[in-house]
Amino acid sequence: MRRLFRRVRALPLRSRLALLVAAAVAFAVTAAAVACWFVVKSVLVSSLDEALKANRMSKDQVSQYVNLRSGQCAHDPVTHEKNPLGSSVQLVDGTGGSCLIIGTEEVPLTDADHAVAEGRATDALHDAKGADGAQYRVYTYSVLPELGVAASAARPLNEVNRSLSDLALVLVFVAGAGVVGAGAAGLWVARTGLRPVDELTRAVEHVARTEDLAIRIPVEDDSEDEIARLSRSFNSMTSSLASSRDLQQQLIADAGHELRTPLTSLRTNIELLTRSEETGRPIPEADRKALLASVKAQMTELAALIGDLQELSRPDTGQHEGRTRILAWHEVVQSALRRARLRGPELTITADVEPWYVRAEPAALERAVVNILDNAVKFSPESGTVDVRLADGVLTVRDHGPGIPAEELPHVFDRFWRSPSARALPGSGLGLSIVARTVQQAGGVVSLTPAEDGGGGTVATVRLPGAPVPPPETTATGGGQR
Repeated sequence: MRRLFRRVRALPLRSRLALLVAAAVAFAVTAAAVACWFVVKSVLVSSLDEALKANRMSKDQVSQYVNLRSGQCAHDPVTHEKNPLGSSVQLVDGTGGSCLIIGTEEVPLTDADHAVAEGRATDALHDAKGADGAQYRVYTYSVLPELGVAASAARPLNEVNRSLSDLALVLVFVAGAGVVGAGAAGLWVARTGLRPVDELTRAVEHVARTEDLAIRIPVEDDSEDEIARLSRSFNSMTSSLASSRDLQQQLIADAGHELRTPLTSLRTNIELLTRSEETGRPIPEADRKALLASVKAQMTELAALIGDLQELSRPDTGQHEGRTRILAWHEVVQSALRRARLRGPELTITADVEPWYVRAEPAALERAVVNILDNAVKFSPESGTVDVRLADGVLTVRDHGPGIPAEELPHVFDRFWRSPSARALPGSGLGLSIVARTVQQAGGVVSLTPAEDGGGGTVATVRLPGAPVPPPETTATGGGQR
C-alpha cells in the first residue's frame, strides 16, 4: 500500500487529479449500483410475494383435492401445464405430512410451514431450495384450520434472478463507462483548471532565466477563484520587485552622482597639495589652509552621505521593530537642539518643549529631529530665528528663511531631490527622506508647509502617537527602557 501511495505521489498533478476524480466517481457509481441492485431485488421479491398472496386457494378449491375426513390428497396433482400460476402447491397437515396437489416439484417444508399448519402462525413467507437445486419463494397459509391443514405455494425465483443478473450486467457496464468517462473528464478538467498554473510556472521560469520582471499573467477582472488570486499575487509581486529594482538602480545612480562631486573635489585638492610638494613650490599659507579646510569639509560631507545611504539601505519594515522602545521625545528634541545651536551659533533658537513619550528607535528618531533642525539652520538668514515647539505629540520647527515654492513641496521628501536654490549649499538631498522614513516607521506623519503668519519661512510638522506620561513599566532616562 505504501508503495502504491508513493507511486501515486510521483505522478504529475493533473494525473493525480484525474485519478482522484475517477476513484471518487467509481466509488459513488459502485455504491449507487449496489444500492440499486438491492432495491430492485426487494421490489421484485415483494411483487412475487404479492402475486402469491393474491392467488391464495380457498377452502372450496382445496376441498376437491383432500379427503375432509382423513385430510389426505384425494386426486393426482395438477401439472404445471394446467396450472396458470406456474407455482407448486402442496398441503401440509399438523402431523408433518404433506401432499402435492399442484405442480410436479415438492419443495422441502420448514418449521415455519408446520407452525402454520399447527395453528401457531397465520402465514409464513421464506425462500427454499428444491430437490432440483432451484430457488423458490414459498408462501404458506392456513386453509382448513379445523383439520390442521395449510397450503404452501412455491414459485421459482429464476425469473427474479434472471432479471437481477441482467440488471447487474447493465450496472457493471454503466459503472465502467462512468468511471472511464469520469477519468477522461477529470483529466480534461485538470488540464483546463491547471492551465493558469502552467502559465504561472512558465512565467516564473522566464523570470528566473531572464530576470525580466515586466511579465504579467492575464487575469479576468471578475474572477475570484484561487488561481486568479494566485495570478494577481504573482503580478503584484513582480510589479513590486520591478519597482524595487528600479528604485535600487535609481538610488545607486543618484548615490554615484552625489559621491562623484565630493570625491572629485577631494581629488583636485589633494593633487594640488601633492604637486606643490613634488615641485618644491609651496602653496601660500592662506591658500594651503583653504585647501585643507575644503578637504576636511568634503570628507565630512562624504561621511555624512555614506551614513545617509546606510540609513536608507535598511529595510523599511520588520528589522527596526526589534530596536524600538519607549522614548522621552522631549529629551531627544532637547539633545538635537544642543547640536543645532552649535551648528548655528549666530541664530536664535527658541524652544517650548513639553513632555511626550513615544515608541521609536532612539538613534533614528534623534537623527530625524537633527535633520529637521539642520534644514532650518541651513536656510535661516544670518541672525535669524528658529522656533521649536513640542506639545501634545506635535513637533513644529519654523524658520524664517526664503521658504519653499509650492511646486517644489511635493518633492521635498524624495531621495536625492534638492531645490535648485539649494544645490550650491552642502547636503546630499537625503535628510528629509530619512525623516519621512523614520516618522512613518514610528507610526506618525511629517509635512512641510509655508508659514502662514506673514513672516515667511517654512514650518516642519511631525506628529507621533504617544502619551504625556510614560507607561508604568518604563522609566525615561535619556530614552532608555528599564
